[in-house]
Amino acid sequence: MEYSKSMNKDTTSLKKNNVELDFSRKASDAFSLPIRFANAIFFPLFFSVVYYLLTRWREKIRNSTPLHVVSLHEILAIVALVASSIYLHGFLSIGLIQLSEEEEEAHIYGTKEVNKDIQVEEKCDVACTTAASASPKEMIKCCPEEDEEIVQSVVQGKTPSYSLESKLGDCFRAAAIRREALQRVTGKSLEGLPLEHFDYDSILGQCCEMPIGYVQLPVGIAGPLLLDVKEYSVPMATTEGCLVASTNRGCKAIYASGGATSVVLRDAMTRAPVVRFGTAKRAAEVKFFLEDPLNFETLSAVFNQSSRFGRLQSIKCAIAGKNLYMRFSCSTGDAMGMNMVSKGTQHVIEFLEKEFPDMDVIGISGNYCSDKKPAAVNWIEGRSKSVVCEAIIPEEVVKNVLKTDVASLVELNMLKNLTGSAMAGALGGFNAHASNIVSAIFIATGQDPAQNIESSHCITMMEAVNDGKDLHVSVTMPSIEVGTVGGGTQLASQAACLNLLGVKGANRGSPGANARRLATIVAGSVLAGELSLMSAISAGQLVKSHMKYNRSTKDVSKA
Repeated sequence: MEYSKSMNKDTTSLKKNNVELDFSRKASDAFSLPIRFANAIFFPLFFSVVYYLLTRWREKIRNSTPLHVVSLHEILAIVALVASSIYLHGFLSIGLIQLSEEEEEAHIYGTKEVNKDIQVEEKCDVACTTAASASPKEMIKCCPEEDEEIVQSVVQGKTPSYSLESKLGDCFRAAAIRREALQRVTGKSLEGLPLEHFDYDSILGQCCEMPIGYVQLPVGIAGPLLLDVKEYSVPMATTEGCLVASTNRGCKAIYASGGATSVVLRDAMTRAPVVRFGTAKRAAEVKFFLEDPLNFETLSAVFNQSSRFGRLQSIKCAIAGKNLYMRFSCSTGDAMGMNMVSKGTQHVIEFLEKEFPDMDVIGISGNYCSDKKPAAVNWIEGRSKSVVCEAIIPEEVVKNVLKTDVASLVELNMLKNLTGSAMAGALGGFNAHASNIVSAIFIATGQDPAQNIESSHCITMMEAVNDGKDLHVSVTMPSIEVGTVGGGTQLASQAACLNLLGVKGANRGSPGANARRLATIVAGSVLAGELSLMSAISAGQLVKSHMKYNRSTKDVSKA
């Protein structure tokens, strides 16, 4: 705020406590010589002596003369340089000193207009930047001349809601104004949806647009999960009763059995653009070109230039008439990698357009990837992390912890997870409730919840071993799509859950190791969940446990 413009120009002095203050005095009055004359002397002097000294030193260097040997003229030039430098430094400071004096005078003794501006600005600062001490309505009331005007502008459609963050430079304030405008437009109250105590700056440009608050989800802990000789406390964000308790019981059974083991079978994110040619024959020619091992080195070099971590692994093509679908698979380090593989694919597409000018690019994604949709290609070929996890549960653990027997579990798994799913025409759904555990861990750790679809592809196998006494149980999950950097993993709550698992951020020593470890934790947790739920169904405990733990006993009619 320019206080000098707000002050009355005719007011040059003011009495305060019987002391007259002269506002007409300037910092430049400290110079007895008028500024314009001083500038005319010292500015040319400074540049002249600099030029003279540089010329002299260049001659000395050419003639091998020591620089410390100086003449009388050089001494005078150095003195003039120091004097002019001091003056210029002081001159450039005048404006800052003068501005500081005027701001102090206006703050203490300014006119009513200046004081009013200061008070309004201070109120806005308190209401709009201190989220813990101001509700949205209180914030709007504190800045009637500014925020109320913006709210009205949004309501009337003059100011786009999506532009508030860039216009105001305050993400919390933008969310509060947007929220108030929404309530006025819809006539619906958003009371109960929290606004305060959230870092809206952290989601700007990466996680969520046009926020009006945030949804609270409880996070429970299942475990310890003993997996590959390490213990993990698994965070699960869910609103379903029994889910955490059931997974926890499965973890207990695995722990008592000596733990589970896991193997990452494959690690490659995919993107599949669709292009079109004039004929099916031409499309087939390009397919053979792309799948020829002799051309892969060139294509991978083009792809790999787009990223430090993205590395092309393979290209698999499919044809539908004269349309060609190219499924690029690449490693992506500790990132989930959708943006990374898309960027690399775009580079290859641009390269191919030069090699095949008749190629018509229809879209960077042709759904042969396939992302966020149930697809046989993911079930068969895999996408992102393909993991298998297994454990052997002794007979006594099955009886004492899971409250059932091995034979009953094996029969139930065959008739429910295998035969029943086949009767339903399931695609990757040969399990009891893998999606439950995957979704809960995804939300807690900042993964993309929509990718729960293919990430929950799972086949659960149970077999009696050791003369039928013990249970061998496994889950095979071909497309667990997770990352430990980027997206929602950078938010404070989600980062805390990743830190709990020991996989937060990128693994500097072995890029991709953290994301692969997270994928195995997901598979191990699914294994625990499958064990517990199948045991509950086998023992006839499912309905009883849900009636006990998944139903509120509160009388909501009195709430």
